[in-house]
Amino acid sequence: QYAPPHHFAINLPNTLAELRQRSYADYAWPRWLGRGFGANARVVAAIVGGITASMLIATLLLVPANVLFAAHHGPGAFYRVVPWPIMAGAAAATLLSAMLAIGISAASYWRAITPRAGTKAILRALYPAVLDIVTLRNLGGGGPGCNDADEKFSQQRRWFHHVMVAGFAFSLAATLIAAFYHHVYAVAAPYSLTSLPVLAGGIGGVTMLIGIGGLLLLERRADRALSAAAEIRLNIVFLVLLALVAGSGLAVLALRETAAMGLVLTLHLGIVIGFFAILPVSKAVHGLYRSLALLRAAIERARPRRSGDE
Repeated sequence: QYAPPHHFAINLPNTLAELRQRSYADYAWPRWLGRGFGANARVVAAIVGGITASMLIATLLLVPANVLFAAHHGPGAFYRVVPWPIMAGAAAATLLSAMLAIGISAASYWRAITPRAGTKAILRALYPAVLDIVTLRNLGGGGPGCNDADEKFSQQRRWFHHVMVAGFAFSLAATLIAAFYHHVYAVAAPYSLTSLPVLAGGIGGVTMLIGIGGLLLLERRADRALSAAAEIRLNIVFLVLLALVAGSGLAVLALRETAAMGLVLTLHLGIVIGFFAILPVSKAVHGLYRSLALLRAAIERARPRRSGDE
């Protein structure tokens, strides 16, 4: 009742969005990373663009033209352009560094919100918390859904989240299966179109793009007054970058037996490594912070209510 146009002008959704942004910055590790949330679009563009451009330039300078612009076929075709140790080493080092930064940030956040509860209470709360996380229960608005553009309720945001995450899970599975093929069966990529890694990766890429497209459409239609401008930018930048990762991966699949494969592969690797690099200053931190907050909420719900509590 105190929301605009009331003279108190209390806009609770906007205030909570600003607090989320402040939390991302306050708990970032190293601390200087927190500044990246304030100018997220510029930071992401600089990092991803710089890494991708550097990889393209290095490939053009170091890989002979008759190799880079040739059509390669069969196992090991990708590694004739970018050697496997460079490809895997750069990606692994960047991802592990990002995971370390996010992990330390999340640990700091958890210390700040940890409830007074024993180990048994926390363990009892794990199942309901995981259920809330996996089902995105809170995006259901208690049943009818969310108000995305007007006062009408919709489950679209929840389902597009599910579709995007499912696509990401398929893509992750494709990577893990490919690693298994490489290290256990000693069979190098690229694999046949009917192989598990290619099928999972193709399904994952397309599914991710569908989910991302739906979420971007909702962002475009959403009431800007209900969110902070910085959060809207953070959402859009992350979704666009994730779409570039998925789209460039599908481009590699489509062009892998053509003379364009070398450059497209390098472009994809640059985007992926850039994506890994910006994870600690991206919307990706929201998933872990949100999960910890839901665990805290589940612990609070599981506590026996004291006599007289209403």
